[in-house]
Formats: sequence, C-alpha cells, structure tokens
Amino acid sequence: MSSRRIVITGMGAVTPYGLGVDLFWEGLIEGRSGIGPVTLFDTSDFDVHFGGQVRNFDPATEIDRKLIKRMDPFAQLAVVATKGAMADAGLEAPLAQPDRTGVIIGSGIGGLNELEQQFYRLSQRGPGKVSAFTIPKLMVNAASANVSIAYGASGPSVAVSSACASATNAMGEAMRYIRYGEADIVITGGSEAALTPLALAAFSAMKALSTRNDSPQTASRPFDRDRDGFVLGEGAGVLVFEELEHARKRGANIMAEVVGFGCSSDALHIAQPAEDGAGAIAAMQQALDAAKLNPHEVDYINAHATSTPLGDITETRAIKAVFGDHATKMAISSTKGAIGHLLGASGGVELIATVRGMQQGVVPPTANLENPDEQCDLNYCPQTPQDRRIDVAMSNSFGFGGHNACVIIRRV
Repeated sequence: MSSRRIVITGMGAVTPYGLGVDLFWEGLIEGRSGIGPVTLFDTSDFDVHFGGQVRNFDPATEIDRKLIKRMDPFAQLAVVATKGAMADAGLEAPLAQPDRTGVIIGSGIGGLNELEQQFYRLSQRGPGKVSAFTIPKLMVNAASANVSIAYGASGPSVAVSSACASATNAMGEAMRYIRYGEADIVITGGSEAALTPLALAAFSAMKALSTRNDSPQTASRPFDRDRDGFVLGEGAGVLVFEELEHARKRGANIMAEVVGFGCSSDALHIAQPAEDGAGAIAAMQQALDAAKLNPHEVDYINAHATSTPLGDITETRAIKAVFGDHATKMAISSTKGAIGHLLGASGGVELIATVRGMQQGVVPPTANLENPDEQCDLNYCPQTPQDRRIDVAMSNSFGFGGHNACVIIRRV
C-alpha cells in the first residue's frame, strides 16, 4: 500500500445551531440543545412535531440566488459547508491544481425535498408543470457535482450513499484516492436535508423517532434508559483531506492525521443492527488494523449512538468486544443528544467534533444522559464536557441496510 499520509486541513459545518464550526462546537460544549419545533411545514397532523432543523441560516448570503433555485437544500448545505472548509484550509477558486482536487460527499437520501415538491406539482397540476431542474436537484450526486463546479475541482467527483454511514464511507473513499495518488486534496463529508413531510411521516411510521412532543430538547437521549427513538435532523459537515507533504509545502494548518478506516455489512436486516454487534466490531477492528494501532491506544470514540433502544446497546457491546478492559478507560460520547440525527451527514459533522475535541483537549458531552441504561455502562461523558488529552480518536457511523463505517484520526 502507498505510504502517502492524509491530514485534515479545513472544516466547515452547517448544523441545527447555525452556520460554522465554532457555533457548532460552542453549542455542544455549552450543552445547548439544537432541537425545536419544525417550522419548515405544518406538522399538526404528524405524530412528531420537532426536529434538528437548521435555523438562522439564509443560503442567499452564501450562494448566488440563481444557483439556489437549481439546488435542493441538501446541495445548498453542502456548498455552504464546503465554502467554510475551503476558507479554513486557505484554499479558494481558482485552484492551483484543479485536476488534483477531488470531491466525495455522502448523502443518505439526497434531494427528497425536491422529489416531494415536484410529485405534488405532477399530481395537482399535471406533467407540464414539473420543473426541468427536478432530476439535477434530486440526484444524490448533486452535492458533489455542485461543489466541484463551484471550485472547478476536476479530479475525482463521486457521491456515496450508505444511509447514515454515508459521510464516513465518503471519507474512507477520499482516503483511498489520496493514498493511491489519484488526488492530493479531496473535499469530503456529508450533507442531508431530509427534514421533510414524507421523511418525518415515514420514520414515524417505522416507530424510529422519539415522540416527546412535550419536551423536544430532551427527546434525544443516547445511552439513557428512557430513550424512545432518534430525533430527525439536517445539516452538513465537510472536511478537506490532503496529502501530508502537499499540505506542508503550501504551509497549511494541519489539524489531525487520518490514519485508519474500516467498513463492513451486517448482511442481516434492512433496518436493525446485528444484536451481537458483529458488523460494527468488524469495521472498528479493520480501522485499527489499517492504522496499525492497538485498542489501548484509542483515547476517545465519537459514538454513532442515535438514542434508539437497540442501537445504543449494540454499539456498547461492539465497543466492549473490540476494546476489552480498555473500553472502561476511554471517553465515549454522542453529539446526537444535542442536535439529533443528521442521517447521511452525521459522520462528517461528528468527525469535525472529534477533531475539535482533539485540538482543545475536551470531550464533548452526551446531552440528556440522565439515567444510564444498565446495558450501557461505559464512560459516555453524561451532560458535562470532560477535559482529556486526545491523541487518537475513532468516529463510528452505522446505517440502515447494515452499513458500518469507522474512521480513526491521530494528533500530528
């Protein structure tokens, strides 16, 4: 395997807290909830009335209005998060080597908002009223395509879709393109804007969502014995992955090194994880092997932990199986208690939180963890940040379909 090393040189985010990595990190550390009533549409007839909606954000402040009309919200979020990541990395258009710059952005669902709107127009007003921009807006690769166009990045441009593991799988692919010399820079991560009528109704029909309408800010409760489902959220997390020597030559700010990636499939059930955590175990072990690390060298895990009854227990079992006695010594936390589940974007946003925690020596807390489940008995940093030096960290992402993906970063 090639010895080319990969580092992170830029990060950008749009989350339920608003625009920017700083706002995201401050919200997590302060313990503020990003969950509230959904105002994008009327939820009166729905079982669930709340979500992790992106608020106080106008894409027109970041994107030309003509272009906005040609992008579904998930692509808009990706473009804006990328703008933040590229500025953070000290990169701007025109790129010095556009053919050596790739874009790989994941999304679990893609342009669902556009699909719903155009189907409504079709059913109510006829086929002649369907927009000519429908397909370019709803396709899952629209995020990667629009980012490539915005920066003239003519290297590899790919979309990855593996449900809630999409962003982490995208980052794994980004690593490979750099490691094998096909790119020097890859813009990667995930974006999702599936807080729509159909998605809210469909996830509710699956009984996957929390129904705490009387207390939305405490609805997402990873590892808590009273958890009753996840909170649907939206947003984007984009990072700049770069070959180490390329980054050094241009004097980039190197935030962390990406040293390991692993992925697997449960190959068992379309919506439920394997109860023994076999798939998650395989992905975590692959990531450790790729990084040439022993389990005891990992200081922190940003857990997938969505606040579902089975998922949180399964992840706990998997962590114990991989890390043994060291599992009780690590810090583990989930950002989903604060901002909900951003589906295909979650892995990107969560790796950003992991990098920032490594930089500042602080583990973000797991919000709303008041009464730990008896089967979830590790150090999940309940409600309060923990000061801790983080030299090595893992970020987990698991998705419907049995997709498991894990990435490991190390202090440079």
